[in-house]
Amino acid sequence: MNNFSTDISSLPKNWEVPSFEILMGEEKKQVHAVVIPVINEGERIQRLLTKMFHLEIHKKADIIIVDGGSTDGSLNQKSLKENGIAFLIKKTGPGKLSSQLRCAYAFALIQGYKGIITIDGNDKDDPKDIPAFIDALDNGFDFVQASRFVKGGIGINTPLSRLLAIKFIHAPFLSFASGFKWTDTTQGFRGYSSRMLLDPKVAPFRDVFSGYELLAYLSYRIPKLGYKCIELPTSRIYPKDEVPTKISWLRGNMDLMAVLLKTVMGKYNPIEN
Repeated sequence: MNNFSTDISSLPKNWEVPSFEILMGEEKKQVHAVVIPVINEGERIQRLLTKMFHLEIHKKADIIIVDGGSTDGSLNQKSLKENGIAFLIKKTGPGKLSSQLRCAYAFALIQGYKGIITIDGNDKDDPKDIPAFIDALDNGFDFVQASRFVKGGIGINTPLSRLLAIKFIHAPFLSFASGFKWTDTTQGFRGYSSRMLLDPKVAPFRDVFSGYELLAYLSYRIPKLGYKCIELPTSRIYPKDEVPTKISWLRGNMDLMAVLLKTVMGKYNPIEN
């Protein structure tokens, strides 16, 4: 008998979560979960999962893949099981990255995981740092952010436009508005405590978070509420001949800036009764 909940109707009534399907489920074994959002990552997701398997990440945290609607055949269930993946869920409702994350986080929370680590499925981040994120969560931190810019971090082949935007716009704005000194605010490699995600003053399960809003919002909101935050050094490596990102150069970066301004103005804050 599978030792995990499939009763999505048990989600709190005030949570807005896109519809999703559980395509593969083994059993809940670990205290923490690693969430990997994926859509058509091809060989990149295969490389990442192979690395994670050899690092025995599945023995430290249950791995949950949340598929945004891949059509490239990269999520073969036999291969996933061989690489120690515990769950494969598929978002069937509307939205992009933030909607995928809402599906995965809601699923993880109803399973009772103590903490959730997210790492992108495009193989830019080194999964060897996942145990350090788990340790930080176990030591009382509520938000663990990966950074290539703190001492010990490594950033290779970062597109110049992205580098300048992070260093001189995105990170400074969020640092000033949140009261915590961030250095790498567009990074999707993060760890969250479940108690923080369940806080109604955070309220991540809202339909306003559909594209890339959730990442900026949490970087702003969590420090403002007094939760313990930390950045850990990690490696983020872009391949030389391609940029594995779903964010287009012009429209995508303009959207990120619009989200940033709304975030620091408090536009995504929940309405408090």
